[in-house]
Order: sequence, then structure tokens, then C-alpha cells
Amino acid sequence: QVQLVESGGGLVQPGGSLRLSCAASGISFSTYTMAWYRQAPGKQRDLVARITSGGTTNYADSVKGRFTISRDNAEKTIFLQMNSLKPEDTAVYYCYAQRDRLYWGQGTQVTVSS
Repeated sequence: QVQLVESGGGLVQPGGSLRLSCAASGISFSTYTMAWYRQAPGKQRDLVARITSGGTTNYADSVKGRFTISRDNAEKTIFLQMNSLKPEDTAVYYCYAQRDRLYWGQGTQVTVSS
């Protein structure tokens, strides 16, 4: 059974930082492209950052220079370091795994507010 379990969300003030984690099980983790998506209320789910099995990364323009995605294949975990957070970063953040099939986590809430 495939599981993607996100953690690390919460409430943070503008300008603050959070680090999200996504622990995977049930997949050959190192062969998967992994990604973070986010969905704000009333909006579509959008790509935030992606990391391929080879370590190539790409980011949404809105988070470039502020967010960093990384992976630890030994721990079967990806991370999203989020710095200089803005209120518009408020959303549910979802972990995503893709190879021949794709999988989603349940999501973790990130709220940026003073």
C-alpha cells in the first residue's frame, strides 16, 4: 500500500519559515519524481516545486528564491524549505509522487498570517 505522509505545516507570521516533510512508503522512492503542490481555498491545485529521480528541480515563479525542495532517498522523504513566507503562500500543501502511476498525500495546512 502506497502512503505519502506530510508533516510540518502550521501557522507562521509573514517573513517566517517552515519546513515541510513528506515520508513515502510502498514505492521504489528513488525512481520517482516527487513534488509539492498547493491549493488555496477556491483555487486550483498548483505545482510549487518538483524534483526528479536524478535531482533536477524546478519551481513555480512565485516561490523561486524562497523555497527549496530536496530529497533523501535513504529516508524516502522529500522536504520543502519555505523561507520569507507571505500571506499568499497560505494553502494546503500536498506531496505528489509520479512514475508510471501517480500518488497524492493527504495534505498539510500552511497559514501565513500576523
